Amino acid sequence: MSLDRATRNLLLSVVVPAFNEAGTVEMALRRVRAVPLRVEIIVVNDASTDGTREVLEKLSQDGLIDRVIHHDINRGKGAAVRSGIAAATGDAVVVQDADLEYDPADLPALVGPIGAGNADAVYGSRFQGGPHRVLYFWHYVGNRLLTLLSNMFTNLNLTDLETCYKLVRRDLLQRLPLSSNRFGFEVEITARLAQARARIWEMPISYSGRTYAEGKKITWRDGFAALFHILRYNLLVPRNARDWRLPEK
Repeated sequence: MSLDRATRNLLLSVVVPAFNEAGTVEMALRRVRAVPLRVEIIVVNDASTDGTREVLEKLSQDGLIDRVIHHDINRGKGAAVRSGIAAATGDAVVVQDADLEYDPADLPALVGPIGAGNADAVYGSRFQGGPHRVLYFWHYVGNRLLTLLSNMFTNLNLTDLETCYKLVRRDLLQRLPLSSNRFGFEVEITARLAQARARIWEMPISYSGRTYAEGKKITWRDGFAALFHILRYNLLVPRNARDWRLPEK
């Protein structure tokens, strides 16, 4: 695809949380490095026990990774993402799961609205017509219900709350008071972006979901936890909101 000059010059920090992904992380990182963008790759190893640490150290020595961060104990995906966000230096930040469910080839299109100055955040939606692997009906229903409930609190009209692909301007993202350690991160960042008055775009992406036999980690327990997080992060706004809220436009 053809990219405008502003988008070509933008540096995208790609944060990759990894927990026991030794079998897929190298391929995921090579796909990220292959996109026609300037990228900074930051991988956070969340105390993996399957050899992921050794794989990442080798890839770092080979120059595929710009920075590797190791957690000594498993702290959860949200904590890993927050470690990566703190280390990011790019113009925008996105999370890339290491399990090959999301295709980095979608990133150039997603970064376009930020590169053009039209958006503060861009969500890649799995439900706007992009190609996707057909999998679990109840996961789909659960995601749509969580998205609807979140939208009722945020007054947004998102179609995919739980998408991994959320590109956000780094200067804004690093000011947001994020605290979630696990899968509540997706709910929290959406609530904080809405409270910050961020301009949010949504664009279709492809999706190749994994089965549980292939290593999928999200369960129904995470869905119930998300209900609690929607209430928590939307009803309890930090008192210092004026420090990170954008001017109303």
